[in-house]
Amino acid sequence: MPAHQEAARERRRVLNQPSVRVLAVDWGERRIGLAVSDPRGVIATGLPTLEVRGREHALTLVAAAAVAQEAARIVVGLPLLLSGKSGEAAERATAFATALAERTGLTVETYDERLTSALSQRRLHETGERGRRSKGRVDQGAAIALLESYLQRLAGPPR
Repeated sequence: MPAHQEAARERRRVLNQPSVRVLAVDWGERRIGLAVSDPRGVIATGLPTLEVRGREHALTLVAAAAVAQEAARIVVGLPLLLSGKSGEAAERATAFATALAERTGLTVETYDERLTSALSQRRLHETGERGRRSKGRVDQGAAIALLESYLQRLAGPPR
């Protein structure tokens, strides 16, 4: 089956569940950007960036966010190298995603997040936001970009 048909089929399967919100996680060791989809899986909305003190704290806060947002699935950004290969950061993100799935009982996927932070920084720059306050906004924006890309993949190619 062609990849675009498989993606469309997966989107239908995900969206036919009673609660279809997807929580996107831009994981970092100190800050975690979050975004959530609307119930139809079309719109990505940023949530407050989490300040975390270690992996256990991060797992607790992200699991709580998933419950609060009624997420049916979680997607964790996978920071691949520009070559597409997996490095140390990608391995840590994968381990975090695995632990998060165990903690929540939800389906947790990883998804390529290359350039989401750069896109977020560009968007913030275009709106004139700069300085210390923008660090958390970059993480939030990266989670939004990650979720938008993930939802577009589920939707399949434009018709």
